[in-house]
Amino acid sequence: MRLLWLALVLSLGAAVSLGITRFAYALLLPPMRADLGWSYTLAGAMNTFNALGYLLGALATPLLLRRLAPGALLLGGAVLATLFMGLCGFFLDAAPLLLQRLLAGVASAFMFITGGLMAARLGGLDAPRSGLLLGLYYGGTGWGISLSALLVPAVLQAAPAPHGWTWAWWALALACAAATALLAWPVRALRRLDAAPAATAPHPAAAAADRAVAARVFRLRDFAPALAGYAMFGVGYIGYMTFVVALLRAQGVSAGAVTLFYALLGLAVLLSSRIWAGLLDRSRGGEALARLNALLGVATVLPALSSAWPVALASGLLFGGVFLSVVASTTALVRHNLPPAQWAAGISAFTIVFAAGQIVGPTVVGLIADGPGGLARGLVFSAAALWLGALLALRQKPLA
Repeated sequence: MRLLWLALVLSLGAAVSLGITRFAYALLLPPMRADLGWSYTLAGAMNTFNALGYLLGALATPLLLRRLAPGALLLGGAVLATLFMGLCGFFLDAAPLLLQRLLAGVASAFMFITGGLMAARLGGLDAPRSGLLLGLYYGGTGWGISLSALLVPAVLQAAPAPHGWTWAWWALALACAAATALLAWPVRALRRLDAAPAATAPHPAAAAADRAVAARVFRLRDFAPALAGYAMFGVGYIGYMTFVVALLRAQGVSAGAVTLFYALLGLAVLLSSRIWAGLLDRSRGGEALARLNALLGVATVLPALSSAWPVALASGLLFGGVFLSVVASTTALVRHNLPPAQWAAGISAFTIVFAAGQIVGPTVVGLIADGPGGLARGLVFSAAALWLGALLALRQKPLA
């Protein structure tokens, strides 16, 4: 039970790094675009720069982990993410806002990677529930999404004009600060658990298997199909999370219904940790990544096919119930096939290709949305990328 509580509080790292730092922007995009006169291309570029920062942070994280403990880097990233979120409320010009989104992406990568590494270590302490513990961490993104869905509209309604959206950035920064304070507990607890000696010796057969796994090193070619499939996930999912709120508003969905949609999407993310835990425990190759990518493609294309409110709601629930489990599936793949000493290298590699895909997605969807067909055609592109990722991931086999 203590490990479950640790994973749950640790999930606040995912809530800040993705749920708030990245995905809250979808709620702010419509008022910012209307106030500042942005095109969809520029609006998408805000998340493209955030993804570029995420890529830079993912590249730097393995180097920083040679000098810093994962917990220290997690807390440092949380403090920086809080700072950069707050600074977004002080600028109206596109250039400084793009810079703030870039820097927030760097900080969120520090958090998300180290948090995933710490969640994998928790899973190693309770192998039968490792999939659930991983899912709890990544599902924490739902806390950030649901909180943003409730917080941002309320602040926008109460904020003074003009530029009321600036107050929403400051409110989100305060939420990040509160989560950062709570993250200190799992960091301290995991430091003590890592230092504690093992209580029992492993069974001889298990020890032999462990030695075989321990001899492995992370090699890109061993995971090439899964890495390619995960890159396409990055391309596909971010278009939906950036523009789905704007699409719903363009289709005439009321502000209250949009709040409900985004809050339920976040709730589905939280529940997904339990739904897919068994699949993550069983999947030693790319089957989990492939199956989840395919389902996500279905969720992404639904709003493009119909503007009916029940269809949109089904899309949000399915998307929320799947997309963070795709991320968890890659961590599970690394944990199943590599020794703990190689987990950081494996998770970082997956994070890098994920970030590279995210750089492409928002700008391409924005460019498509500025042309004929609008946002609906952009989401069709996103769905196609996800389905291609599913086909690529199917080729990933477990390491012998």
